[in-house]
Amino acid sequence: MPPVIADDWRRPGPTPTQRRNDVWIGLAVMAVAVLNLFLSRSAGILHSDDVPARAEQIAWAVGTTLPLAWRRRWPEAVAIVMSVLFIGSQFRGAQEQQVASYALFAAIYTLGAWGPDHRRSRFMRLGIIAAMFVWLTVSFLTTVDEMTSADFSGASGELPALWSLVFNIYGLNVVFFGSVYLIGDAAWNSAHRQHQLENQAAELRAAQAAAAERAVIGERVRIARELHDVVAHHVSVMGIQASACRRAMDKDPARARTALTAIEDGARTAVDELRRMLGALRASGATTDTAAAGIDRIPQIADNARDAGLAVQYAAYGEQVALPDSVSQAAYRIVQEAVTNTLKHANATSLDIRVRYLSGGVELDVTDDGRGGAPGAAGGMGLIGMRERVAVHDGELEHGPRGGGGGYRVRARLPYAAALTTAGGKP
Repeated sequence: MPPVIADDWRRPGPTPTQRRNDVWIGLAVMAVAVLNLFLSRSAGILHSDDVPARAEQIAWAVGTTLPLAWRRRWPEAVAIVMSVLFIGSQFRGAQEQQVASYALFAAIYTLGAWGPDHRRSRFMRLGIIAAMFVWLTVSFLTTVDEMTSADFSGASGELPALWSLVFNIYGLNVVFFGSVYLIGDAAWNSAHRQHQLENQAAELRAAQAAAAERAVIGERVRIARELHDVVAHHVSVMGIQASACRRAMDKDPARARTALTAIEDGARTAVDELRRMLGALRASGATTDTAAAGIDRIPQIADNARDAGLAVQYAAYGEQVALPDSVSQAAYRIVQEAVTNTLKHANATSLDIRVRYLSGGVELDVTDDGRGGAPGAAGGMGLIGMRERVAVHDGELEHGPRGGGGGYRVRARLPYAAALTTAGGKP
């Protein structure tokens, strides 16, 4: 007997359509059984001197088949009732037993396939089958003494006639009852596997929905970070230039015009970057990070800070290499945010930006001489964005007040693969 997958699962009951189909099947089988009864009576099959009256035989034919109309709705009750009535019909000598036998096999199968408690239905089926073999044995023992040699006058085989009859009867019943038992189990296990597949499919759909939701949230965070980096930097520079323009408007018109030009350029650059981001968002499969913002544009950040009135020193060290786009863009945004924080919060007069190309990594170092911040301060959105960018590339980030001379320092190291080509395209 194949192993049962799980006894604690309860198969859902039949659908309304299946129930209606069972009713029609039960009526059809009953009609066939009644018809076969009249055929058996007419042919003298299973006729005996104490055969019951026709009305009783019709009642037995109906009782042993009609319960199939409710076989999937109440499989346990139907199997028990049909088993009892089948034994009763044989005890009374009813002449219709062929269709009733197949109906009993169907009831036992249904009990295995649709029983609400599979463990209980297993014991019930075994009990019904055992009762059938007990009845078969009792019937055989009560009639064997009445058998005479005349009953085996047609025997022409090589084996003893009586024992051949015994093995024939018991062997066929073992095959029939064993088959419906195993097929019932197979149907139940198939339904259970289908239930598991449906549950797994539902879990997979839920996991996909959760992953999609996480992706949406992650994309929103990334867009917010990009907007913060783009808008905060340019607006901060524009604010400082506007302040310088206001102070120099009357005393130094030329300087005021320079500041206004810087404001105009900064506004135009900010609008261009915002348009680029919105265009990337509208494009299918596109991302907001593009090659327009890379490490090669860090000198432009230094120029913007210089235009804002800071004394800026910029230098790049080491052999420049063509960084992966994601690393190049992250480096640009980190420096941009560090300079923005200096312009907005540090009240600094000088700024030092250094880019170091190391073996297997690029290091970014931004320091100022401003008032700095409290050691270990968590920082705002800017520092959070820098941490996220560094974490994505498994890099390192240090930030905090400088010791001794004062000011604030941001240093980030972003690793990259060693087997990269140089900026000139040679290995």
